[in-house]
Amino acid sequence: MSFKTQSLTGSKPEQYAQLLAQTQALLHGERDRIANAANLSALIYHALPDLNWAGFYFFDGNELVVGPFQGLPACVRIPLNKGVCGAAASTRQTQRVEDVNAFPGHIACDSASRSELVVPLYQGDTLLGVLDLDSPIPARFDADDQAGLEAIAHAFLSALV
Repeated sequence: MSFKTQSLTGSKPEQYAQLLAQTQALLHGERDRIANAANLSALIYHALPDLNWAGFYFFDGNELVVGPFQGLPACVRIPLNKGVCGAAASTRQTQRVEDVNAFPGHIACDSASRSELVVPLYQGDTLLGVLDLDSPIPARFDADDQAGLEAIAHAFLSALV
């Protein structure tokens, strides 16, 4: 069965509302974390402009390990005390970085990435991982992107229970 995505229209908040509705339809009735992460990575990567990577890192009890994604091959393991992904996971706060080269401890998996947005994935006090988006455009992500992607991350977590 294929899933037909629709082009996003309107203001950025309206586009994210449409993307959230597509996310909920895509994840409806499926609880498998890997299947949902794979499909959601593809949906985000193809729906949003100016991305060069979109995907998940999952916490294995020790560090973040690459999960399903779209884009060039990625770093396989990220310690919780390293990079933008590690910062999001360890602080439990979304990290929106305008210039990754200015971020202390940034891990350059793809030298073309210039900005990044990482949403931590927690269920209660349990770290599941992070949703990570990279862009070759400096300052690509704004508050609307952050709010929209946090809502999509919440939908991903809600589908797992």
